[in-house]
Amino acid sequence: MELYTLSGYTSGGVCLNCRHNTAGRNCHYCKEGFYRDHTKPITHRKACRACNCNLHARSCRFSKELYILSGFQSGGVCLRCKHSTAGRYCHYCKEGFFRDPVKPLTHRKTCKACDCHPVGALGKTCNQTTGQCPCKDGVAGLTCNKCAPGYQQSKSPIAPCIRQKAVNITTSPKEGLVDTTVHQIPSVSTRPPDKCGNCKKRKKLTEKKYCRRDYAIQVDVVARETVDEWIKFTINVISIYKKSKIANSNKRGETYLWVPKEDLACKCPRIKTRRRYLILGKQSRDDNRTGYIADRKSIVIPWKEKWQQYLRNFMKRDRNGRCLT
Repeated sequence: MELYTLSGYTSGGVCLNCRHNTAGRNCHYCKEGFYRDHTKPITHRKACRACNCNLHARSCRFSKELYILSGFQSGGVCLRCKHSTAGRYCHYCKEGFFRDPVKPLTHRKTCKACDCHPVGALGKTCNQTTGQCPCKDGVAGLTCNKCAPGYQQSKSPIAPCIRQKAVNITTSPKEGLVDTTVHQIPSVSTRPPDKCGNCKKRKKLTEKKYCRRDYAIQVDVVARETVDEWIKFTINVISIYKKSKIANSNKRGETYLWVPKEDLACKCPRIKTRRRYLILGKQSRDDNRTGYIADRKSIVIPWKEKWQQYLRNFMKRDRNGRCLT
């Protein structure tokens, strides 16, 4: 009677036992754990599709763009991933956590905290696959909690482990004397002070910079991990303002950004997770990595909304063959 009154005495019916994963008074929306496929009417029996969130989220939304990119297979994007997970399907660990190899992806404790040592590690993040923290020179261990062989602990928080002094002990067969001369082993730095060189800060966006690069994209940086001599960032490409000539780098949605470890250590470019950036860079046809490559010559600057109009103007001039070089 209450619903009948509220409807202006036009309808008071409430549907019971909604089917096809629907819910609501008129079975007019998808129940928890399912998302609405907007390519189908709500009356279609497959209008509600199951969320694939690996049991780490209760709800998801439909992305028509991702649905098209997937070949009309899946368009679901999980919302509010729990248990320290992240990603479209809550399928990887967020920054500061790594996968426990003995637990399935659906386990609520599948992501373990990095627990990097506050003195021995270079940061709080670790490799999201192995859990290895980035250690300072001479420091070892999964969490960077001990000195490497040939090193000894110091009292410095900057260089907690220093090279040991080598003692050359020789005995004279005639006199029985022992030579205890101390030979200092030269300290080997993994990054000489002048190796970074002069890293130019590129904070301004100009048409010449746009025209001289192979690609221009707006991205959200989701996560990072170390792969050999590279730092691999997981990024979500929001907009593409200049398409790369390499086919596998021209898709919106989730992909990767590869940055040489050496350049990132010099903060050239400076990239942090959970930030939005405008990135302009060059691509190499000889590199078969999936995604984009950025180095010290790339432009990586925090995103500003005012750049939308500038970039549209640059795109228009580029299409007309009037790009400045």
